[in-house]
Amino acid sequence: METDLSKTPEKRQVILLTILLLLWEADSEAIRYSMPEETESGYLVANLAKDLGLRVGELATRGAQIHSKGNKELLQLHAETGNLFLKEKPDREVLCGVTDPCVLHFQLILENPVQFFQTDLQITDINDHAPEFSHREMLLKIPESAQPGTIFPLKMAQDLDTGSHSIQSYTVSDNSHFHVLTRSRSDGKKFPELVLDKALDREEQAQLRLTLTAVDGGAPPRSGTTEIQILVLDINDNTPEFAQELYEVQVPENNPIGTLLITLSARDFDTGSFGEVSYALLQDDDVNEPFVINTKTGEIRLRSTLDFEAFQSYHVGVEAIDGGGLTGKCSLVVQVLDVNDNAPEVILSSLNSPIPENLPSIVVAVFSISDADSENNQEVTCSIDDNLPFLLRPSVENFYTLETDGALDRESRAEYNITITVTDMGTPRLTTQHTITVQVSDVNDNAPAFTQTSYTLFVQENNSPALHIGTISATDSDSGSNAHITYSLLPSHDPQLALDSLISINADNGQLFALRALDYEALQAFEFHVGATDQGSPVLSSQALVRVLVLDANDNDPFVLYPLQNASAPCTELLPRAAEPGYLVTKVVAVDRDSGQNAWLSFQLLKATEPGLFSVWAHDGEVRTSRLLSERDAPKHRLLLLVKDNGDPPRSASVTLHVLLVDGFSQPYLPLPEVARDPAHDEDVLTLYLVIALASVSSLFLLSVLLFVGVKLCRRTRAASLGGCSVPEGHFPGHLVDVSGTGTLSQSYQYEVCLRGDSGTGEFRFLKAINPHFPPLESERKTEETPTLRNSFLFI
Repeated sequence: METDLSKTPEKRQVILLTILLLLWEADSEAIRYSMPEETESGYLVANLAKDLGLRVGELATRGAQIHSKGNKELLQLHAETGNLFLKEKPDREVLCGVTDPCVLHFQLILENPVQFFQTDLQITDINDHAPEFSHREMLLKIPESAQPGTIFPLKMAQDLDTGSHSIQSYTVSDNSHFHVLTRSRSDGKKFPELVLDKALDREEQAQLRLTLTAVDGGAPPRSGTTEIQILVLDINDNTPEFAQELYEVQVPENNPIGTLLITLSARDFDTGSFGEVSYALLQDDDVNEPFVINTKTGEIRLRSTLDFEAFQSYHVGVEAIDGGGLTGKCSLVVQVLDVNDNAPEVILSSLNSPIPENLPSIVVAVFSISDADSENNQEVTCSIDDNLPFLLRPSVENFYTLETDGALDRESRAEYNITITVTDMGTPRLTTQHTITVQVSDVNDNAPAFTQTSYTLFVQENNSPALHIGTISATDSDSGSNAHITYSLLPSHDPQLALDSLISINADNGQLFALRALDYEALQAFEFHVGATDQGSPVLSSQALVRVLVLDANDNDPFVLYPLQNASAPCTELLPRAAEPGYLVTKVVAVDRDSGQNAWLSFQLLKATEPGLFSVWAHDGEVRTSRLLSERDAPKHRLLLLVKDNGDPPRSASVTLHVLLVDGFSQPYLPLPEVARDPAHDEDVLTLYLVIALASVSSLFLLSVLLFVGVKLCRRTRAASLGGCSVPEGHFPGHLVDVSGTGTLSQSYQYEVCLRGDSGTGEFRFLKAINPHFPPLESERKTEETPTLRNSFLFI
């Protein structure tokens, strides 16, 4: 069965080395077969596999097909057995016309690898056509003065058969006046001439009727007849004569209808009606249909268009007849000149598409080129665009192969529209373009590529589980399954990071989800790698770094470090009555586990026993006196402070301060007089007990310090002359610290204790704070810093 290679779904790949084999095969002789015309379809012509020396079934496996010029589907190949059958009944006259011998050329094309074999099939003629005359009757006017031996040309019969089956002879019915001679033209065709054997006598017989028979050479022979009517005329002793017996003219095939080919002229020396000449074409049949002659002037013009591809020349007989019936004849040969009126034709025999992108060289298509013109008009050139990665290579019998010029890259270009341009060498040149589409199939040669080398994702702490926190994305330049990407989490290199419990990824779209609520205070940031893997073969993959930053939420209240908020042992601050305005009573120290503005703390005095006596610095939590103390001020004060962060919404904590007014740090702390009771009377009583206990401990501590100072003073030789205070030499360790608004400990306070030299009781003279690095205060803190008493003291 003949296979249409251009539509075969299988992808055939042909290596360049097979082209060398094709060129070798082109020099081999063609296999010839012969068969008579009119053979019934299904006739077994031959076994090609056997004649070519191929194995049974090899034609099928190699994709054999029969290709004939002109697309005449006459033969049918059974690829499995190698038998070549006749597809339809051949008619030699239809296939070849007058061409003899009638040889049809076929090519056997084998693919995988490509191989060509030339096959010729000769269609032999059978005698299936009888000779035919164009007219059933011929009229001859012969003067009675005609001498024996005079020859009268007759119209020839036509026989579509060739060779020995064409017309071989002419005969005439029995008579006493004429016989027929069979003559041959230059092209081999036979024509009759009537020869006068005996002079005619019009008075005896005015007309005769003869039967002319044309006989071919078949077995048995076939024949055709026509009637010859002969009219005997009076004497006309001059016959028309042409200037020459043979005229030749060349006519381009594209001349329009009505074109004058030649004007013939014959002369007759008779006068009157016997000297008047008229013209006629002798071969008034199908062959002479393109011409018409003017009977009066002898002009021969085109009656229909000429076609060089159908007939290259015409042989025409022209007869000149005078008024007396005498005739003269000449021959006209019309040579048809080829005009480049047929564009080249491209016949695609095989197309291999799509083709893999990674092969260095492959045959994409096999096609043939034909041109119905001749000579230079038939010579063609074939080309494709220069900017395409393909090559054209000539093969045999005007066959070409289209091959790739190296490996292709589907990612650069997945489809090529290749225009094959064929131009003949005629004038004007004719061009045919045939476009074929070649698709490039994908090979997994590109790994997935992430849109970023690293990703930074932000997630608010206390998030809900399964929260979508971001998406990673990768692309793959390949196609199909080679471009289908699967995402995955890669194992973490940090053994402390339980990645599987923190993050999950959607394998299809790269979406990342937090598996549980994150806590900024426990984990501020972590990072891991994700992988993208395609589904090609071999599998290709890539990876990217993902960094997750946990954003702080204001979920922690401020925590007060000092004073400790212990209901069982409240902290009490001591304030001397001699304190100047701006005196630092204490400093509230607080921290916040949050970060950023969520940890920015501010301080506010909400409630005080004496509202105008104390003030709180909003940014550092320092509690200072706002005015001078008076005797009327209560000895005991309770302050309620609010510590608030800067979050949204803000969170806060409260702290309660207890302040005792004392006349001096050296006096014993006796039970304070009763003050007006307030709602917090029970707490004030407890605070009073704590203050008394603190004063007792402080007194014992002061006594010890005084003893230590007395010993030191006794050792000094100039102790009696000292009337002021001395500062200890060397570096003073600063263990007393202040607390800034951010909760960090920043400043050291050093205290200098001065004693009177003549005091036997060891009373304090004054207590002065030494703060060499104390930052400058605001406008209201222009005076010198007032001595300060803290929970802990270091004395020298």
